[in-house]
Amino acid sequence: MQRIPVGLVGVAGYTGMELCRLLAAHPELELVRVTSRTEAGKTLGQILPHLHETGLAELVVTAPDTQDLAQACKLVFLAVPHGTAMDLAADLLRKNVRVVDLSADFRLRDPETYSQWYNLDHRHVSLLEQAVYGLPELYGKEIAGANLVANPGCYPTSVLLALAPALHHELVNPEDILVDSKSGATGAGRKPSTATLFCEVQDNFRAYSLGRHRHTPEMEQEIGVLSGQQVQLSFTPHLLPIGRGILSTIYARLKTTASSEEVHALYRDYYAQSPVSARWVRIQTPGVWPETRFVRGTMYCDLGLLVDQRTKRLLIVSVIDNLCRGASGQALANANLMLGLAPDMGLPVAPMVP
Repeated sequence: MQRIPVGLVGVAGYTGMELCRLLAAHPELELVRVTSRTEAGKTLGQILPHLHETGLAELVVTAPDTQDLAQACKLVFLAVPHGTAMDLAADLLRKNVRVVDLSADFRLRDPETYSQWYNLDHRHVSLLEQAVYGLPELYGKEIAGANLVANPGCYPTSVLLALAPALHHELVNPEDILVDSKSGATGAGRKPSTATLFCEVQDNFRAYSLGRHRHTPEMEQEIGVLSGQQVQLSFTPHLLPIGRGILSTIYARLKTTASSEEVHALYRDYYAQSPVSARWVRIQTPGVWPETRFVRGTMYCDLGLLVDQRTKRLLIVSVIDNLCRGASGQALANANLMLGLAPDMGLPVAPMVP
């Protein structure tokens, strides 16, 4: 049986590498095109030696060419920087190719907000209405019918999955939410910079981009959708001395009286309703807190919950793998839905421990 041909623009970055790892074992999707301006002419095995024992090793890397991609592929993943992705997406959509964009170009529905936070005018505003935000637990039905999916950011994925049940049931005040997040170094991408050198990251821990991190408006937008009102979020990101993983701690002011046991039950019921979320969102036993190592390389989002009766806050600890759940694995889940496949097809189950 012939598999569905797909392409990947931007194979040399961490998200492109992760997508290749996942697609190498996918039973229904075949990676037939991989592109990179810097690595064109090499084989995939030459630039990603860990793929030598897969069927992808001899695939030749080419320069991005939307005409060639459209002729060869039913769907294309864009793992390129914001600003670059929007033009590629527009061209591919004109050629009737479905697109999963891993950049930020189509996540924000308001072009003014995009311009403010990314210092760039959006050149394809008409496509913003067409794009579906690619969080399967919240938008699974819309994703299945979409031609363009905006893959969520890694921090927003961890935060939105943590808050969705509480906001849906009006347990917390959306105007009083504090988010403290920590990410592994791969979240900064593969482009060399002093801030992510080994000697800068190892045996160190620091906050960065306080008050100006570009995932902030994305979280505010989706929290606003969930709560039915405009919100402003306090968000502080930190850099962990690890390769992969995100741990977000969320502090939300309670609007109603509830026990930790009741909140646990509410969260379990909320995520049990969806066959997508039932696969990937794991509510921890009361008193057990998530760890990054237990989701490494997977689509799992592990949530730990506590009602702090003293401060009248709901405390949520959310853990994901920033490269898989926070980027490439989620992109693959979205592609599966768009192509009529099971959402978890080709995605790993057991985490890579240790």
